[in-house]
Amino acid sequence: MSNLQKFRESTRKWLDENCPPSMRTTMVADEIVWGGRNAEFKNPESKIWLQRMAEKGWTCPTWPAEYGGGGLSKDEAMVLQQELQRINARPALTSFGISMLGPVLLEYGTHEQKLEHIPKIVRGEIRWCQGYSEPGAGSDLASLATKAELQGDHYIINGSKVWTSYADKADWIFCLVRTDFEVPKHSGISFILFDMASEGVSTKPIQLISGASPFCETFFDDVKVPASNLVGQLNDGWTIAKRLLQHERTMISGFGLSSGQADRGGVTSVLDSLEGAAKHYRGDADRLSDPALRDDIARFKIDSAAFAFTSQRSMEETKKGGPNATSSMLKYYGCELNKRRYELLLRCLGSQSLGWEGDGFSEKELQVTREWLRSKANSIEGGTLEVQLNIIAKRVLGLPDLLSLSKK
Repeated sequence: MSNLQKFRESTRKWLDENCPPSMRTTMVADEIVWGGRNAEFKNPESKIWLQRMAEKGWTCPTWPAEYGGGGLSKDEAMVLQQELQRINARPALTSFGISMLGPVLLEYGTHEQKLEHIPKIVRGEIRWCQGYSEPGAGSDLASLATKAELQGDHYIINGSKVWTSYADKADWIFCLVRTDFEVPKHSGISFILFDMASEGVSTKPIQLISGASPFCETFFDDVKVPASNLVGQLNDGWTIAKRLLQHERTMISGFGLSSGQADRGGVTSVLDSLEGAAKHYRGDADRLSDPALRDDIARFKIDSAAFAFTSQRSMEETKKGGPNATSSMLKYYGCELNKRRYELLLRCLGSQSLGWEGDGFSEKELQVTREWLRSKANSIEGGTLEVQLNIIAKRVLGLPDLLSLSKK
């Protein structure tokens, strides 16, 4: 028996013994585990599952064991993922620390910074948010103006961010700040971490058209941050920012991989099955007798399967050297696929997709309508689709820069 087969058997045995029964069911929105200092567990077994997975380091299976990760090889991590899927296990932890910050800290952080933050990410003890976009710096992120001035052994930060996901619930923020206004805009940016409980930090939720408020305006007024919280080199934050965006775009591309997503939580329901939605509307399979609808559902399922295989191959390739510009391809297609799913769901539901409130609509029907509205933001978050097309043209296809050509 090979070592990998032995690992599979021991993993299967451990999961069978340690994954609680309710953690082998489809995730529901209010039971997503985000972790943090003020973490709430509606389902007590969610806390048990997180603790057990964190003790193994399997919330971050390939991260170094030195920092609390699982220390698994890519083949072992794949086996673990397969065994988790076998029992329909829920994610033990959903975390921007895992999907975005952790990978760049492992790449650019000091040993001390890794020891301070990585174990807490693995255990879900700190909930992170991202401080990138500003009122005047969205797609042109490098124009950000939030200022950090060095005073002794601290930075004083002033400015604001916008579209900060869950800033009102986060414990810490990873933030882009301008530390030099005298150099070209890409060259005067730094990447820094600080506690959201710091004096001078405030947040204001933004209500979306879907009725939810996952995003916030975030304000910094003379926030004092230790200079040791600077990640990487001073004024070289743009390098880290681009790397983190690649991780974020890969994460967002996952919207197209599952049968449903709600605010990045990976939530699914019976209505997220296209056939299930059609049967739900009529109470039988009559709606699926429409050949055009059946054809569109079949095409979507084929495209989804192809995207899943492509994403898996891409992830295997990037494990050797980290994410690259292909993350923009995945983000672009994954988000378009997610929007197609919701358009089809509305067609399957017919007039039951038109509700906003009232007794004539079930909670699940109203959820689909709101998530359809929410899916439109996929085109913007993590970099607009137009930005992704520019990156694909330049970094993947190798097309010339039009601005450079115009100067010749």
